[in-house]
Amino acid sequence: MDSQTLPTEPSAAEPRGAVAIITNRRGELLLHLRDDLDGVTWPGHWSLLGGGCDAGEDPAAAIVRELDEEAGLAVEDLVELFETKDTAGSGQIITFFAANWDGDEQALPLTEGVKLQFFAPEHLSILTVPPFIRHGIRRHLAAGSGA
Repeated sequence: MDSQTLPTEPSAAEPRGAVAIITNRRGELLLHLRDDLDGVTWPGHWSLLGGGCDAGEDPAAAIVRELDEEAGLAVEDLVELFETKDTAGSGQIITFFAANWDGDEQALPLTEGVKLQFFAPEHLSILTVPPFIRHGIRRHLAAGSGA
């Protein structure tokens, strides 16, 4: 299985990361097209904004930092959802967060990756998305979790 829900607390030594499921008022999801370069985890895939935690940084601080660094994005209603592990990519334990944002994604100052774009959830099936991200989005949508 490419992703799994973690049954117990991860050890402090395990690599960690954080991603944000950001939706607009139409229920569309903000996705990030990753660079297609050697050394990039999940190159050329549509993913969520986020990244790894720095040493000593918790996932909540990491996602705020990553949203700002990658896209100059600040959201006020960030909610922690769940954790999963990217077993087929980075090996990190990933904390998923959710938030609402209704801005123009094309106007954001993207510093990593190729593009940001909102997609209706029904279009996820035709996009190349890392399995753990797809699983996390589906889990969030199935729970009816509105951020």
